[in-house]
Amino acid sequence: MHKGKGMKFVGDSRISAERKPNVPKDYSEYPGRTEAFWPNFLLKEWLVGAVFLAGFLTLTLAHPSPLEGVADPTNAAYIPLPDWYFLFLYELLKYEFASGSWTIMGILVLPGLAFGGLLLAPFLDNGPGRRPHQRPVAVAMMILGLASVIWLTYESAAHVNWEERAEANKPIPTSEVEIDTDDPGYAIYENSCLQCHGEDLQGGAAAPGLIGTEHSAEEIATIAVEGIGSMPPDQFQGTDEELQQLVDFIVSVNEQAE
Repeated sequence: MHKGKGMKFVGDSRISAERKPNVPKDYSEYPGRTEAFWPNFLLKEWLVGAVFLAGFLTLTLAHPSPLEGVADPTNAAYIPLPDWYFLFLYELLKYEFASGSWTIMGILVLPGLAFGGLLLAPFLDNGPGRRPHQRPVAVAMMILGLASVIWLTYESAAHVNWEERAEANKPIPTSEVEIDTDDPGYAIYENSCLQCHGEDLQGGAAAPGLIGTEHSAEEIATIAVEGIGSMPPDQFQGTDEELQQLVDFIVSVNEQAE
């Protein structure tokens, strides 16, 4: 409290009545060690986040998500696979100690222990040091967890033929196509291909659809004779003229669909 005309009252005599602007401290004497959270540090976080977001959006535009065909519950040959970031859990369930009567170990106990350990790592190793050799417990748990995820993901993906899987599960085009059953190639298709590829060329449980195929006429002829992927060779037993009629029929159906 000051006496005189400029008398001012405050709740605590230790608090100055003069208000000072909230200016961040100058940390120039300690470069790289500390800085003001607002706005210095937060601005850097925003810039890094913006760059990551722009890169992620660019990647999604350049490489769209590969879609498969509509789910068919009658297709017993289809083997479902989770997304890549769940492949390590999918692989874990194949081991004897995490499957069968021990499934609860694979879906709850082991993942719970692993993620719980990573969450507790900062509290188990709470020393002041931040170098790896000064935090042996946290570093060892992180390396063990990372190595386990990478190994299980690799083991799960190594046995999958991704190109063959994508070819066999292509989305079926929604465009309506009228099949010309009077076409001479349709009779040949009916004898050689209809059982697997369906009467409307839309495919089925045993084979993919032929509408929207990316193969050329020459490739279709070669595949009909030599097979491809899970399709065995010698499925077509006709003459060269009949083979050409079959190829022309498939190409004409695809041209109509376009």
